[in-house]
Amino acid sequence: MYRRHFLALALSLPFASLAAAPATLPRVIVSTDIGGTDFDDFQSLVHLLVYADVIDLEGLIASPWGEGRDRKRHLLTIIDAYEKDYPNLRTWSAHYPTPERLRSISKQGGLDLAVPPGWGQPTEGSNWIISCARRNDPRPLWVLLWGGFEDLAQALHDAPDIKSRLRVYMIGGPNKKWSIAAYDYLAREHPDLWIIENNATYRGWFSGGRQDGDLGNERFVRQHVKGVGALGDYFASIDPRIKMGDTPSLTYVLGAHPEDPGHGGWGGQFVRAWDRPRMTFTTPPSASDEVETFGMIELVYRPAGTAPAQPRATLVVDKQEFTGTLQQDGAWHFLFSPKESKKWSYQIRSNHPGLDGQSGGFTSRLPTLEQTARVSGNYPNWWTDNPAPELMEGREPGAKTISRWREAYLRDFAARLRRTQVPAKQ
Repeated sequence: MYRRHFLALALSLPFASLAAAPATLPRVIVSTDIGGTDFDDFQSLVHLLVYADVIDLEGLIASPWGEGRDRKRHLLTIIDAYEKDYPNLRTWSAHYPTPERLRSISKQGGLDLAVPPGWGQPTEGSNWIISCARRNDPRPLWVLLWGGFEDLAQALHDAPDIKSRLRVYMIGGPNKKWSIAAYDYLAREHPDLWIIENNATYRGWFSGGRQDGDLGNERFVRQHVKGVGALGDYFASIDPRIKMGDTPSLTYVLGAHPEDPGHGGWGGQFVRAWDRPRMTFTTPPSASDEVETFGMIELVYRPAGTAPAQPRATLVVDKQEFTGTLQQDGAWHFLFSPKESKKWSYQIRSNHPGLDGQSGGFTSRLPTLEQTARVSGNYPNWWTDNPAPELMEGREPGAKTISRWREAYLRDFAARLRRTQVPAKQ
């Protein structure tokens, strides 16, 4: 099922037989919000690095998240840990990139989240995506979005000619909530982009499936990660539990059928997307107003009274703040994406007296099967979570398409990580 993957992991085979032609490896760029409040990016990068010999890793981009800035330093820190393990890793495969190579392809992406229209100024990260995509190489370039979508949106704005060469795997959900303006740009201006929008399926990596014995999230780290090379210690120091919520994007690329998201595997199984939900409210909504979970909501306010010289406004939801945008016609626009199904309430904070204190709410629900069955002709290459009830893990659509493989991918990761401790037998 995972042809490259299993060949690379046949630990009993001699070193020479593990070699693969570089031209057959998938080209990969990872955009990560490493250094945010969530620890999964650090863990997913450890996983990525011990599998780095079975991909052609072309870029690591530090993307924005919330209020965070300048995250490239976190990439360099984890590469320092990789450097300690590199002497052993390279005995297993000559295709492990050197630490110097990894540092050279680590790029700083946008420092701030995008506001409408979803793009702004070029960044080192967005320019790197363009440069890699334009290389004379017949292989598609996989862009794995673990954090903000800003650098991809900027790259497509600046160089729309690269679109057909890209394959995008987006870890959505919370990331979509923060990068909603960049997402809106992608869905609005690039509906023909080849993309997997994974809003909930990824959660199967750490929830559901076999959790008994040493496969539990904490026990697995204690028995198979902590103390296993510098990378294993780095992983365990971040958190004593498994999350690795971004890792399904990599295991998907390593699958036997990456061009067919409906096939299924360790990175999930997906369906063609229905029209991307987007609802605009020109009057404050209430809890009786229903929106689609993971959809887009736009709130429009036209406050009375005189605006201050430097007006500011934020939408406050669940103690998190999202910057509003003032349009030329005097209307304020706020974008939001609910990452779970529940009743939501919000309030606006502003130095504009006609806007400050405005409030409202809404209820988000998963779409019906009838809605999801209406495959969109507007998004011919857009894929998303499989909504089949039997594939839900709790309330998370599609998560069982990953969690069913839990024992296999965790044992595989443990075997890979042990390469950091011992050299291959020659």
